[in-house]
Order: sequence, then C-alpha cells, then structure tokens
Amino acid sequence: MVPASVEAMRAGGKRALAAALAAIETAAGTVELARFLDEACRAARGATLGLTGPPGVGKSTLTNALVAAWRRAGDTVGVIAVDPSSRRTGGALLGDRARISTDPSDRGVFVRSMAARDRLGGLSDQTVAAMVVMRAVFDRVLVESVGIGQSEADVAMVADTVVLCIQPGSGDSLQFMKAGVMELPDVIVVTKADMGAPAQRAKADVEGALTLAARESGGWTAPVVLASSATGEGLGALAEALAAHRTWLDAGRLAARRAAQERLWVEEALRTRFGTAGLALAAGQDAPPGTGAFDREHILAGRLKDRLA
Repeated sequence: MVPASVEAMRAGGKRALAAALAAIETAAGTVELARFLDEACRAARGATLGLTGPPGVGKSTLTNALVAAWRRAGDTVGVIAVDPSSRRTGGALLGDRARISTDPSDRGVFVRSMAARDRLGGLSDQTVAAMVVMRAVFDRVLVESVGIGQSEADVAMVADTVVLCIQPGSGDSLQFMKAGVMELPDVIVVTKADMGAPAQRAKADVEGALTLAARESGGWTAPVVLASSATGEGLGALAEALAAHRTWLDAGRLAARRAAQERLWVEEALRTRFGTAGLALAAGQDAPPGTGAFDREHILAGRLKDRLA
C-alpha cells in the first residue's frame, strides 16, 4: 500500500519505510505511487552519496566505515546495496548486505538490498525511487552500486556526490580512463592504502588519468584520497573531501544537479519501458507545468501506451 503522505511514513518508523519501499514494486505504474514519490522528492532532507567501483575493491567495507562514522556523528543513515542477482530466483544475492554490519535495534540506520537483475548500469530499476524515499527520511543516503565494468554510469543519476573506488595494482585507472569513467566521480578513493607503495603508485596513476578526462565539472576537481577501511587510514581525509564537495554543491549547484537527474529519470524510465522508438515518440510532449518527475513519467507513459496500442 502506498503511504498516505511522507509525514505518515516518517512517523511510522522502519516498518512504514519498509512498506513504502515495497510499494515501489507492488504499486508500480499507479498515479498514487507517482504522486507519493513526487512528494518525497520535494521533501528531500538528506545528502546522497553514490559509491561505485569494480568487484572486490572494498565498497562494502568502506560503506561499513562511512555508516559507522556518520552514526557516531549523530546522522541518520539509509543504505541501498545493489547486489548481483540470483540466476534461479532473480532476487538479490545479499552479499553486500551480509558484509554491512549494523545494529538491528538502531532506529537511525536502515539497509535495503536490491537485485540488479538484467540492468547493466550498476543499479536496479527501483533504485531511483528507493533513493527518493530514503532521502526524505534520513540525513544521509548511501547507494552502493553492484561492481561496475566499462559502461556502468547510472550511479550518477541518484547521487549528489559520486565516489569511485579503485584498488592498488589492478590497472583499474587505465581501464576507466579508456572507458571514460573518470568523467563521473566527484571524489576518488584508492582503497587498501595499507598496501603502501602500490597504493601510492595507484594514486599517481589516477591523478594522471584525471588530467586527461574531459569533464564539465563547473570548477570542481575530483580529489584522490588514499584510504584503508581496515586501519582507518585516510578516512578523515575522505570525510573532508566529501564535506568540501557538499559545500561546493550548496553554493547554488545542488538544485541544478538534482533537476538534471530528474530529467534523466523520466527519459530512462520511458526508454526502459518503450525503447528508443518510444522515447522518440515522447519527444516534444510534456506534462503540465509544475508536474513532478514521477507524475510526468506516469502521464507520458500513459500517452505512449495509447499511441502504441
């Protein structure tokens, strides 16, 4: 059942939040869900961080460290861990969630696993809506993507700050430079800094790759941070880098970034449901002024279904 309002969901605690997240699938395509999600979008209270990188780089371990630090600081935290999918059931394998250690009695943290299924962008089809719901409840929302390759960039559609993780000795920086992934992150973390010289070399490689990345950043240069979740080394520097990027966004840039993301949500949703031909049919059409992204998608999807019937 779709919650009556964002305030009702907030007042209902974890149980109401879980019900709202379930409604994303059970009430998909309904005007009630679209309008609830638009209300949640307008009621955003939290900062969103997207954590991405190849398999085995240490994303879940870093997620653990970040969640613990934020809770010590008194921030409430929502985590969306996008897992690989079971070939048998299509559900999340729960590998990431099993590695994220939280206290079940802590009302200030909530972890949700989502299956990537057949989507190639590093997220699941429901990640955008889940992020919007969590962002209306928590001070911080962390979206951990499934391990990425050379084409996955969806995390940039849901995050205020994108963090790319790279591990020493893997050659990831060269692969990402070739794939253009270096245009995406706002902060880059070289994990496993306790490895010493290999970590320093990886940092130098990444900094060199960044000089070749043609990114329209509006004046922001992605810092490269060495960090080790095992020893705690560099986690303070990472916190400073994240805070600096948030300050940069708060200087009039955050609203523009989120508005651009909302436009991408509508385009991607229509492309997923109707393909590029359907998206082309929707070009030049729009919903009434002031319509939220989710209601706009609902209206345009209805028109396309009529036209394609």
